[in-house]
Amino acid sequence: MVRHYLVKGRVQGVGFRWFVHREAEPLGLRGWVRNTEDGHVEVVAAGERAQLESLAQALRRGSRGSRVDDVVMRELKEQEGKDLGSFHIEGAW
Repeated sequence: MVRHYLVKGRVQGVGFRWFVHREAEPLGLRGWVRNTEDGHVEVVAAGERAQLESLAQALRRGSRGSRVDDVVMRELKEQEGKDLGSFHIEGAW
């Protein structure tokens, strides 16, 4: 399965991308996390349903210092995940 998540709230400048990476990597998910220009955080993750549900729970909980107002999730086609590598942070220095 491949899912796209858009996390809204106070999720930039609070270590949220690093939090997502710490949650996704041990689950064995493939994909990425990045900030959007409009202040949200975007995640694309591929894995089994249970792994993705665990990630979704973590996204809703958020990191210390963050405030998650909404998590918008949509299913992507399997082919959209075929080139995803190990989970990483995009745009990190």
